[in-house]
Amino acid sequence: MTSELAGETDLVSTIIPVFNRGALLREAVASVLAQSHRPIEILIVNDGSQDDTASVAEELAHGSAGLIRVIHQDNAGPGAARQRGLEASRGAFIQFLDSDDLLFPGKFAAQVGALRRAPQCQICYGPSFEENHGVQPLQRHGPMRATGEPRERLFPQLLVERWWTTSSPLYRRDLLKRIGPWQPWINEEDWEYDARAGATDAPLAWVSEPVSVRRIHLPGGHLSDRGCEDPRKLSHRALAQASLFRCARQAGVSLGAPEMRHFARAAFLLSRQCARAGLPSVAASLYDLARQASTPSRRLAPDLLLYGLLASLLGWERSALLSERVRNRLRSRQSLD
Repeated sequence: MTSELAGETDLVSTIIPVFNRGALLREAVASVLAQSHRPIEILIVNDGSQDDTASVAEELAHGSAGLIRVIHQDNAGPGAARQRGLEASRGAFIQFLDSDDLLFPGKFAAQVGALRRAPQCQICYGPSFEENHGVQPLQRHGPMRATGEPRERLFPQLLVERWWTTSSPLYRRDLLKRIGPWQPWINEEDWEYDARAGATDAPLAWVSEPVSVRRIHLPGGHLSDRGCEDPRKLSHRALAQASLFRCARQAGVSLGAPEMRHFARAAFLLSRQCARAGLPSVAASLYDLARQASTPSRRLAPDLLLYGLLASLLGWERSALLSERVRNRLRSRQSLD
């Protein structure tokens, strides 16, 4: 099935999950309606909001001349909400937009045009900016991460970071059908989703025009807050990291790549966080992941070896505390030398 047949030709479907953000939802929707490209549709997925968000969403739909549809569901998290919207969408092109972020008016026109000119490409991204609402006067910085430069593939840099934001890419529906549904997680579900896209070795297109704004330090916090402490979020992060490793290997990233070494280190540090949070089985799985990601041709890092040895003797939680103390003492000595 071609891209033209997989969804309505040229129609861009924007999926906005929202929870308790009525005022911000108005602004996000306005940025989609301001797009110069047509046709468009907007699917607002109200993820069990407990304030006036549901009524705001219905009000927006009522005045949209059929461009907006609202789906109400019990609170299930952003991944499940995005998947619900995706299943109800009709477009050949898919845009995911967090309810606190904004699109520039020319985003869809530029990105649909780029994908039409490069039919082999499956995703188009462009420069995204970050707007800090925690300081005055309001500051906007960017392009953020690697969105200001053209890249051919998501990997290997995706092993180090999710180097774009949710609002930056525009996807072909074909690709999303192949990679499968969003995971119903509340942390790093977006990183894991793009890892599966990267595992297909999908070529990327890039446009130079600014495409989106990520807004931070807004009232109400963010769902990923306390991702280093909350046991449920840590468990979801561990699942995402395991998938990230599998996808990187499918994409051909070697164990000797510098990005893989960075990933191994990150898995080790996340293992210690999980151990301190009372998640021994999760900590053990991440330790194994860190060992798998370490290059066979080189010796394992001493603190990783020490951590594993202590865990076999004392358990994961005590091992994490002791290995961290040793690491801090070594750092202190190095700073005195």
